[in-house]
Amino acid sequence: MVLRLRRHAAALCVATAAVFAAMTMLEFLYFRSLSGGLPSLDLRFLGFSEAEGFAWIAAMGRPGAEIILVWHYLTFDLIFPALLSATLVSLMLKSGERLKRFSSLSETMRSVTALTLVLPYMISDYAQNIVVARILSDPASAGSRSMSLASALVVTKFAFLAVPVVVIAAFALAAKRNRSNSADVGSHRAG
Repeated sequence: MVLRLRRHAAALCVATAAVFAAMTMLEFLYFRSLSGGLPSLDLRFLGFSEAEGFAWIAAMGRPGAEIILVWHYLTFDLIFPALLSATLVSLMLKSGERLKRFSSLSETMRSVTALTLVLPYMISDYAQNIVVARILSDPASAGSRSMSLASALVVTKFAFLAVPVVVIAAFALAAKRNRSNSADVGSHRAG
């Protein structure tokens, strides 16, 4: 079942890019104006301090926090981690099918490999979304532990996201190298 995703890699890429574009436009054209130009916690790749997190919430005020909660965490960010994960799995399976070692694995092993490399990102992204949504829904009860956890999960999410991206890039480069080596061998035989 998971292997079927490779057939839909292009459609998944388009859908993921569309959702990402919508989220990016909301961030830069609307959310930043609510927070006085401060980036959302989701976009702080290296994490944030407790003071930075609370400064972002204070800058938005209650109305801004509710807007971001509804228009980001309860809409786009409900589907984006799963959509991006499905896209990464499809790209990994698609790029890996051109490699002898990967394509010689059983369907189950290829599926398990792709899911094992992608699921940690998805789980950490949803965990981070839950923590930040709870902070936004009740900023007064958010403590330093909640902010520290949210910050750690943002960093973890991006670290886990890098793993499948690097694997997909490595698969694509290896497949390209194999094609160029095959072309060189073919030209030598023809000569």
